[in-house]
Amino acid sequence: MSQALTLARPYARAAFASAQETGTLAAWSESLAFAARVAADPQVASLLGNPRLAATDAVALLSPEGAHEDFARFLALLADNHRQQLLPEIAALYAELRDEAERVVKATVTSATLLPDAELDAIKAALRKRFGRDVDVSTAVDPALIGGAVITAGDIVIDGSLRGKLDRLQSALAA
Repeated sequence: MSQALTLARPYARAAFASAQETGTLAAWSESLAFAARVAADPQVASLLGNPRLAATDAVALLSPEGAHEDFARFLALLADNHRQQLLPEIAALYAELRDEAERVVKATVTSATLLPDAELDAIKAALRKRFGRDVDVSTAVDPALIGGAVITAGDIVIDGSLRGKLDRLQSALAA
């Protein structure tokens, strides 16, 4: 996995530089996400590994309809270097670069039940204040938390769940 990230990093940086230069960050994000989903499919992955697949056919397979011509050239470069299998890693690294450039923090709020919009807005405002950046919040439901929520933003985990509190209490009593 770390080797794949090492190989994918220069391609992600090149894609980001091209997108930034042309002002097409969002279009590149969508195109890379599409290509990554296609390349990650097991049937497509085996096809991409076939040496008889022409580079132009690989580009046509991985390119979404209406993609920018720079993106098609990028896919052709990947095909020429036999690096199409790195598309999921390239897309993830590109997303990180874009988030950093746009000063966005991605956060996940996992709660025992679906949170009302007002609570999500309050959490988003608190995270925006804490990080000094815009926050892109996604939600998940995990009934095992019993109550409360766990917020994950980058390397930071804020565990305000009842399950977490019970676990910490148990650890404190056992010590």
